[in-house]
Amino acid sequence: MQKALFLDRDGVINIDYGYVSKIEDFQFTEGIFELLRLFLDRGYMLFIVTNQSGIGRGYYTKEDFLTLTSYMLDEFKKREIEIASIEYCPHAPEERCSCRKPATGMVDNILAKYKIDLDNSWLIGDKQSDIDLAHNAKIAHTIAIGERKIENATYAFRTIWDCKLFLEKNNGIF
Repeated sequence: MQKALFLDRDGVINIDYGYVSKIEDFQFTEGIFELLRLFLDRGYMLFIVTNQSGIGRGYYTKEDFLTLTSYMLDEFKKREIEIASIEYCPHAPEERCSCRKPATGMVDNILAKYKIDLDNSWLIGDKQSDIDLAHNAKIAHTIAIGERKIENATYAFRTIWDCKLFLEKNNGIF
């Protein structure tokens, strides 16, 4: 069984300006490459699980999302960071699908393809629905990013960089 890191996109991998769908609006968060390197160096597989209701709401298309995703993956590859899989929910909240966080559909899809050790896996998110997804999917460890109050996270940090610094100093926890 493989340990994994599940990542939200907007607010974790990139700065969340609201419905980010264009390359020119996509800005990686400070420290994200270094943080992902820490997890990779410790044998974690990386997965992205992201709600993209902007598709369902008509703010941008699936093709816009896929173009931006390709750009993001290329930037990771340049830094020798491999993302094993990206799962996304294109639905608007009122569609009540089984994939929109905090529902477990995206993680279920990953678990159908990979043998993941959830007891030794982590999820990093910036919203309550991210942390709730981890609990619902039985992902043991969670990190909340940002200044909003998020309940039940294992750890909480203001920024990705703060998270990276903490994990470097306390590398025995993961």
